[in-house]
Amino acid sequence: MARTDSTDSTDGTDSTDGTDGTDGTDNRNGAGSSRRTFIAGAGAAATAGALGAAGALAAPAQAAPARAGRAAPEATGRRVAVLGGGVAGLTAAHELAERGYAVTVYERRALGGKARSMDVPGSARGGRRPLPAEHGFRFIPGIYHNLPDTMRRIPFPGNAHGVWDNLVAPPEMMFARAGGREDLRAPIPWPGHSAAGLTPDEVRRALTGFLQSLVRLPVHESAYFADRVLVFLTSCDERRNEVWEHTPWWQFVRAAQMSNEYQRILAVGITRNIVATKAEEASTRTVGTLGEAFVLNALGRGADGPPDRILNLPTNEAWIDPWEAHLRSLGVEFKLGWTVQEVQYGSGRVSGVAVLDPAGARQTVTADHYVSALPVEHARRTWSAGLRAADPMLGRCDLLQTDWMTGIQFYLTERAPLVHGHLNCIDSPWSLTAIQQAEHWPARDFPAHYGDGVAVDCLSVDVSDWDKPGILYGKTAKQCTREEVAREVWSQLKASLNDTGKTLLTDRTLHSWFLDPGVDGLGTPNPTNQDQLLIHPTGTFHNRPSADTRVPNFFLSGDYVAVDIDLATMEGANASARAAVNALLDRDGSAAQRCAVLPMYRAPELESFKRHDLWRHRLGLRNAFDLG
Repeated sequence: MARTDSTDSTDGTDSTDGTDGTDGTDNRNGAGSSRRTFIAGAGAAATAGALGAAGALAAPAQAAPARAGRAAPEATGRRVAVLGGGVAGLTAAHELAERGYAVTVYERRALGGKARSMDVPGSARGGRRPLPAEHGFRFIPGIYHNLPDTMRRIPFPGNAHGVWDNLVAPPEMMFARAGGREDLRAPIPWPGHSAAGLTPDEVRRALTGFLQSLVRLPVHESAYFADRVLVFLTSCDERRNEVWEHTPWWQFVRAAQMSNEYQRILAVGITRNIVATKAEEASTRTVGTLGEAFVLNALGRGADGPPDRILNLPTNEAWIDPWEAHLRSLGVEFKLGWTVQEVQYGSGRVSGVAVLDPAGARQTVTADHYVSALPVEHARRTWSAGLRAADPMLGRCDLLQTDWMTGIQFYLTERAPLVHGHLNCIDSPWSLTAIQQAEHWPARDFPAHYGDGVAVDCLSVDVSDWDKPGILYGKTAKQCTREEVAREVWSQLKASLNDTGKTLLTDRTLHSWFLDPGVDGLGTPNPTNQDQLLIHPTGTFHNRPSADTRVPNFFLSGDYVAVDIDLATMEGANASARAAVNALLDRDGSAAQRCAVLPMYRAPELESFKRHDLWRHRLGLRNAFDLG
């Protein structure tokens, strides 16, 4: 394992690893006083139509076969220190341990990072578990390939394919509209997938909502958006990287000249809920690439599974705890409560890492290799001046931007009659998305297993926009206190769900709430968030680093590292860790099998269009479908 040597108490740059622990305050409101959902349905329909026009659809791709974990790796005698225990760090540890490396993971708070679930402190009664909470709900779409491969290699009792078998597919989703507009509710089709049942009233409401949007979204705007989708689908990689990366999505789809309906669904709705950034700033390359992948997924193209998948238990129960147990069985050592302060550089290599141990004593960790798996906003604080000078690529990471996307959970005494899957409050000022959890956890009787036996469900909500005024206090989320944030989110949910004659959420059923403890200082001049999300304004792609650095024993992993998916996701974190391990194996001259780094799916019938567009791009011409 990595060696730790005591040193003096000289101060260093304090850094956190961007993960939460089980500590935090009990934010229940006593007397009853996210993660990212998928592409907007209208955009998906338009993209699907454009794809159909581009070429005939082939048969759905088959999921990759499961690979058994290597239970008894041959030891190499080489030691690796992995800095950070989120998805990137655990993936790196997994791949290295399977190849015989002695791995130690240094994690400040708790394993799993932003992906983990956590306990609501003081909520357990009568021998039950504490109420489950989370930084934001988990969403593992079929466009992911690397992360599911890892999940198949994590044993889980009774599961033939390990943790991967704990993924379940919600049958439907909904765009919840405010202001008396009917909600848009839609099934999520997939072979062998049973759609949710519909009552006559639900059919009436669904048709009304569709027709309302159809009437309010002018035909020429729909046609224009379909053309823009076709332009992106047939754009060559060079045009995407050199032109669309520097073009905001808002500008690409000409949102400023379009109707409010067009802006809400096709401009704002897509960017806020796919890439968690503002349409006016978001890179068209990133938005378009992910939109393309989601639509291909919905069409059964190159998919690991359905477009929408969630876990059938709280994240730690379904995934993180079994992963930790498996890694320990492979010999991985975990140092929890250890804070990374500085990655030290000397003689052309990383010479050690200054850390604070759980007692607050400064120590130096040494190993043969070092994998930095901290979120970018924390990792870059730990890079010493010497390390930055050795690889200028690290300095470009200072240009990467993060924003807040944080979850809050509401515990209910009655199950609300909501959609059987994700809902997107598309008109909410704070860009709320949510899912009701209990029905998707069939192995758990919620009131029997969690809390005080009174709460029967958890409505998990992601707040994507913390900088717009709300409807209750007229303040941004950052300006509100924790209690005001809870009341404001609850009010915005009711405004979207209770506005068409049916009351789906009532105050009398609100048991309590819990806001991610990584958020602090709300309502003060200096609010902080220890678990921010990388966002993708124009130009971001060119500042993302590779997993391999110029320092021979130092490697990067995390959702900010350049990988094929080009989005801050668990898939990106997993793929980057695989790339970091491969770079380490190359530097070490290892004969071990390299990690598979699976690319995003490319529709073969579009490749000829892209080759034609490459010729046009190099001649300075527009894409053939670009009408301006």
